[in-house]
Amino acid sequence: MADNQDNNQPMQPRPSRKPSNNGFQGWLVVGLIIALLSIFFLSKQRSLVPIKQQKFEEMLSNKEVKAVTIINDRTVEVTVKSEFLKKYLKSIPEPSVLNGAGKEDVPQFEFPVISAEVFKNDFDRLQANTPKEDKVYLESDSRAGPMDYFANYGLLALLALSFYFLVFRMGGAGGPGGQIFNIGRSKATLFDGDGKVKTTFNDVAGLDEAKEEIQEIVEFLKNPKKFTDLGGKIPKGALLIGPPGTGKTLLARAVAGEASVPFFSLSGSDFVEMFVGVGAARVRDLFKQAKEKAPCIIFIDEIDAVGRSRGRGSMPGANDERENTLNSLLVEMDGFGTDSGIIILAATNRPDVLDSALLRPGRFDRQISVDKPDIIGREAIFKVHLKPLKLSADIDPKELSAQTPGFAGAEIANVCNEAALIAARRGKTAVDMKDFQEAMDRVIGGLEKKNKLISPEEKKIVAYHEAGHAVAGWFLEHAEPLVKVTIVPRGIAALGYAQYLPKEQYLYRTEQLMDEMCVTLGGRAAEDIIFGKISTGALSDLERITKLAYSIVTVYGMNEKLGNISYHDSKGSEYNFNKPYSEQTAKEIDDEVRKLIAGAYKRTVDLLTEKREQLESIAQQLLQKEVLFQNDMVRMLGKRPFESDTTYAQFMHGIQHGTNVKVEDKTDEETKIEPAEEKV
Repeated sequence: MADNQDNNQPMQPRPSRKPSNNGFQGWLVVGLIIALLSIFFLSKQRSLVPIKQQKFEEMLSNKEVKAVTIINDRTVEVTVKSEFLKKYLKSIPEPSVLNGAGKEDVPQFEFPVISAEVFKNDFDRLQANTPKEDKVYLESDSRAGPMDYFANYGLLALLALSFYFLVFRMGGAGGPGGQIFNIGRSKATLFDGDGKVKTTFNDVAGLDEAKEEIQEIVEFLKNPKKFTDLGGKIPKGALLIGPPGTGKTLLARAVAGEASVPFFSLSGSDFVEMFVGVGAARVRDLFKQAKEKAPCIIFIDEIDAVGRSRGRGSMPGANDERENTLNSLLVEMDGFGTDSGIIILAATNRPDVLDSALLRPGRFDRQISVDKPDIIGREAIFKVHLKPLKLSADIDPKELSAQTPGFAGAEIANVCNEAALIAARRGKTAVDMKDFQEAMDRVIGGLEKKNKLISPEEKKIVAYHEAGHAVAGWFLEHAEPLVKVTIVPRGIAALGYAQYLPKEQYLYRTEQLMDEMCVTLGGRAAEDIIFGKISTGALSDLERITKLAYSIVTVYGMNEKLGNISYHDSKGSEYNFNKPYSEQTAKEIDDEVRKLIAGAYKRTVDLLTEKREQLESIAQQLLQKEVLFQNDMVRMLGKRPFESDTTYAQFMHGIQHGTNVKVEDKTDEETKIEPAEEKV
């Protein structure tokens, strides 16, 4: 690879592309339009005075007609003798355009006829008794009108224009892929070290492991001799895998900003086209351009658009264009004629749908996981996004990171931006902690609905519902610490929610899942205890409970009756549309799920019945203040009997004692949002 290009030489700027000759094309279109208009107006017939056929018969009977001509068997033009011309022009309004009226020896009047033969018969009948020297003879003429000219020349011009736009303008003016003959050209954007991308690795925070892997690839391209001296080979590709908003595309932009080699960037959907064979042609053209620029990097964002598993969901015997595109990509990445010097970077948040041939070593040698950041990573991300903000002295990135468990990098950026907007809206000179708290509420629960009218009865139901969640979580050992409970309407359908601050962890025991289930059922249980009736406010709670219960039974193998069996297919390709169990087993699963939920509900009802006094107290405070924090809960209920350190407390404790605390990341449902009312 080192023989292809001296990597120590600075990249030369690409020569500027000559501007396309769009001026000539525009003048051509204008000329065609002028020609059409000229044909239409210059060929337009003289405007004659329209009359009725009865009026013509009266003129003919009075011997006032000099000549009669039938045009194209549809229109009769009448020429009146000069001595009678003023008579009729006085009684008939003069038209706005009167080319022939008022002149001798030219037709002045016209009227339409349905049939030329019928008119001739009527004309002969009217002159049957007229002397020969006084007779007027009918003449016939064929004349091309404006529509005839348009039919002959206008349609031809329109066809020429259509062909012009189809051939030369299809798909957008200029650039590769703009013309129909270049439709197989790649749409990749080339960054050739000219400073277009300003993002660097310093702008990427919270992704230390992924950044280290990517930096190694960039270092290999900059200084390949360091690795090849030991016999190493450049990796063919790296696949960035992670949830949306975790920074996959940001990493690729940093590579484009840091690399001193050409960088091709495009999306997986750029290969998709309605014409057969275009996707495969664009893949071949992309690698052809890349080989000319080698060593270089190709970045394909959202590669799942073109890299889905072949054969899944296709019709038997059908020619799947997407599969042909994928086959071409596979051959180019590691086919018979393999060329070195090209590294493929790709990003996706759906690795389960990718074809297995695409994931094998030799194509994507490295699969880099870009997960949601832990508390240390979130602190680093906050520091990046807090730099451009004017902050008050009470802002602590560590505290902010502790209050945003489960947040991805994009959500943290949104929180910082929302906090700045809230502070500016209130006329503050600096962003304080209260602004960040409201920004988190907006990101978690949605926009506050200040104008939403709620009846006192519904507000009371919401208060007891949220109080049930809060009290159940306060007195259950494995429940997560409550941060805040509110009955302020937010979002589309949420009339209230409770926010928790969970420990960041990967593994959960059965008792933890059961306590979580009881906390989620606390809202409905409180309604049942206080009012003796239930409402639709527990819709989202029940959805979560049902999903969790089925996971306990069928996914995690935590049910005694069914045993250590999991019916979960992580790849999504084994079972397809068939259930991996019999109807009898399905009935047992349903029975066990109902038994599990019924037991959790009874346990929750018993707990809230025992703590009814505390439940009433919390609900009344919610009706008065609408928002209660953890300090309010401690003041009203006392300290939790099962208090355990949060991740933030452990993190701060480790810093104070000089120890390195390893924080595990919890990626699923770290921030609980309990909508208090769902409208059916």
